[in-house]
Amino acid sequence: MTTPRFGIIFLPGSLTEFGDLCRDAEASGFDWLGVADSQSVFRELYVALTLAALNTGRMLLGPVVTNPLTRHLVVTASAMSSVDELSGGRAILGLGSGDSALYTIGAPPATLAGLEASIVTLRRLTGGEPVEREGRTWRVRRSTRRVPIYLAAEGPRTLELAGRLADGVIVGLGLTPDVIALSWEAIERGARAAGRALADVDVWWLAKTSLADRRDEAIEPIKMALAASANHAFRFTLEGKGVPPDLHEKIKALQREYNAHHHEVPGAANAALPDRWDLTDFLADRFAIAGTPDDCVAQISRAMAAGARQFMITGFVPDPRAFMRRWAREVVAALR
Repeated sequence: MTTPRFGIIFLPGSLTEFGDLCRDAEASGFDWLGVADSQSVFRELYVALTLAALNTGRMLLGPVVTNPLTRHLVVTASAMSSVDELSGGRAILGLGSGDSALYTIGAPPATLAGLEASIVTLRRLTGGEPVEREGRTWRVRRSTRRVPIYLAAEGPRTLELAGRLADGVIVGLGLTPDVIALSWEAIERGARAAGRALADVDVWWLAKTSLADRRDEAIEPIKMALAASANHAFRFTLEGKGVPPDLHEKIKALQREYNAHHHEVPGAANAALPDRWDLTDFLADRFAIAGTPDDCVAQISRAMAAGARQFMITGFVPDPRAFMRRWAREVVAALR
């Protein structure tokens, strides 16, 4: 079995310490560093990415993910080209329809057509090309390299779009074998429609992640992250997403109570929702790599047997440095 690759996503709680955290992530062997974008909840994305660029020399880095609505496309292209320049060509643009960044200001998420147009436009802008829009010429004059665009996708249609158009995809639909199969099928449909091969699409799998000496101790601090996955991955529809029918009403109840201002905030109101609606076991099995090191190795091996090879894990834990060291020492080493 091929050795897996890992990236890690941070929600920087302190910008003054973020550079050190990025150095530790690179030293721990991660290949990609992602920073979440939600202006009302987290620290500013592009300040954090600047620190990441200045404090690392090997990892890919970029938003995981931004959206095409709270930031104008020209602004995003300019910011990403600047990060790419500062990092020596290591930038990746993670793009999605939007979550708490939009819901906290009462804005709707991007449509599928909007995402498609945004991918095309951002690709041209970061490559230094002019774009004619709304009677104006959009341009980012100092952009010199087309920054790769990775689409965050959960539903079949968005996964198909990623397969058809994006450089890569961050799959957020889950990690169980049946869900991995559903996701691959959708990505392949999109790739085939565009005359592409699956090998043309760089596929990563999102996992809410935690390590402890007992599985319940690992799951406790990421319950807010499990609630976030349930709210986001199933928000538009449950059809075609491999969700047992007897859980549909529970998931809808969780979504009705979900508070966007507490998105991914440890210990905040959303952390209670998986237990309240008796969804913790289902969500942990579907969206998480969590438990003892042996548990995590088993979960990764199961996903790899189903076709996953690259994992974007989360550092949404109280001590991310200790987590990364233990992850490298007791999980990654056991997979080699």
